[in-house]
Amino acid sequence: MAGLALSLCSRLLAADETTAPALSLPLAPGPFQGTMDSLTNYTCPAWFRDAKFGIWAHWGPQAVPMEGDWYARKMYQQGSPDYKDHLARYGHPSTNGWKDIIPLWKAENWDPDRLMKLYKKAGAKYFVSMGSHHDDFFLWNSPEHKWNSVNYGPHRDVVAAWQKAAKRQGLPFGVSEHLGASFTWFQDAHKADQTGPLAGVPYDGADPANWDLYHFPAEKGDTKWYSNNPRWQQQWYNEIKQLVDDYHPELLYSDGGVAFGTDNVVGLSQIANLYNDNLLHNHGKLTAIYNCKQPSGGRWVQDYERGVNGGINPDPWQTDTSIGDWFYNRHWKYQPISWTVHMLVDITSKNGNLLLNVVLRPDGSLDPEVETMLHQLADWTAVNGEAIYGTRPWLLYGEGEVKAKGGAFKENFHYTAKDIRFTTKGKHLYAIALGWPEDGQFTIKSLASTADATANHIQRVELLGHRGKLKFSQTAAGLVVTLPAKPPGDVSDLSCALRITGTHLQPAAQDAK
Repeated sequence: MAGLALSLCSRLLAADETTAPALSLPLAPGPFQGTMDSLTNYTCPAWFRDAKFGIWAHWGPQAVPMEGDWYARKMYQQGSPDYKDHLARYGHPSTNGWKDIIPLWKAENWDPDRLMKLYKKAGAKYFVSMGSHHDDFFLWNSPEHKWNSVNYGPHRDVVAAWQKAAKRQGLPFGVSEHLGASFTWFQDAHKADQTGPLAGVPYDGADPANWDLYHFPAEKGDTKWYSNNPRWQQQWYNEIKQLVDDYHPELLYSDGGVAFGTDNVVGLSQIANLYNDNLLHNHGKLTAIYNCKQPSGGRWVQDYERGVNGGINPDPWQTDTSIGDWFYNRHWKYQPISWTVHMLVDITSKNGNLLLNVVLRPDGSLDPEVETMLHQLADWTAVNGEAIYGTRPWLLYGEGEVKAKGGAFKENFHYTAKDIRFTTKGKHLYAIALGWPEDGQFTIKSLASTADATANHIQRVELLGHRGKLKFSQTAAGLVVTLPAKPPGDVSDLSCALRITGTHLQPAAQDAK
């Protein structure tokens, strides 16, 4: 209790305190230190490179209004749709604010074991739980912060329950933290209406009694994604370190670049602590992953939010995206199963992983169409998973008419069967068309015959999920494969995956770069 009291006091310190205490950044004992040079000794573990596909539960009390992402902030922005929604359903944010939404999150129909079985069957090879969003509500039992899911809402340790379910299914477990941006993100809660009958009446975030949730007021000019206030940086370090030290996740995701920047020891020290903690609890073998949205030089795994890499990256990377809005949104339609499959194939061909948010309702259940999508994905991976899991990129990621532009927030591409992606495993090359060729011919320009008689010698071509032999011919125009009349499996028309065996296979045409 003394630790909690001290933590609450630190959260309530006024912004005008003049002398910031020296940072205290203890690390789990181990070889890594909080420097860029030290982190160059990191090597991405094989399990992550082999996994290719993970599922994320981007879930918490912001799902309650069913209005989507960032509700806890937008409800304090007068005139926004979420402000109007909150005013109509819950009351004015001067009295009825975010603190009053949190107890409404009950998660009464949440069954993590059932969901984890479904996710594993769908093909997920790791699972990530939300830890804390920018709303400053923790989904784990934190002695550092009273606003957590054990004390409020479901009265359950959500992170622990997800972790136990993942372990029972043999899935590596990760946690996402969005807390680093919370300090400046939540400053709208300190404001007031500019017009109307309650103009000038402060929102509930302006009350010092609520600063343990909404944070104390930011100093003038402290408006960037990550705060420059060392008090908040220390608070973030303490709270996330407690999460790492007590739960030992195999993956930690930060929603941004390295927390507070690579010229600041705070975020780098948290990465070093994660790696050292993992070594201590994994018999000296490093299996931990740190994700953030910043190039890594191999020091961590770079993540692209709702985007992809434009080509093959020699360092493993990850896309995080969602089949809908980030939090449950009753106004959004879900992406079709073809979108998920094509994203997964394209990302895998470029040395990346797909972390997919499967949107949960406030009560912890799935919409029927999401359940259907997961069953379809299970059918697809049962046939085509060989071309995905445990693979590595070929010399060329693909060919075709659609070239995906690299970067965040670039993900809706309209692929067809003419767009082909390549992966390799052992002695096999896999060519995956992003659709089923309507004319029954699968033509791969990159495997055309060449003047070099020893290059691109094709010995055998097989269709995943199909037992019969395939006819193929190799010409200067490409490798032409005759397909069966119908695709194998119930959803295999989403793609067409060939297993190709040959010698000296190399791109004959640079159709994609």
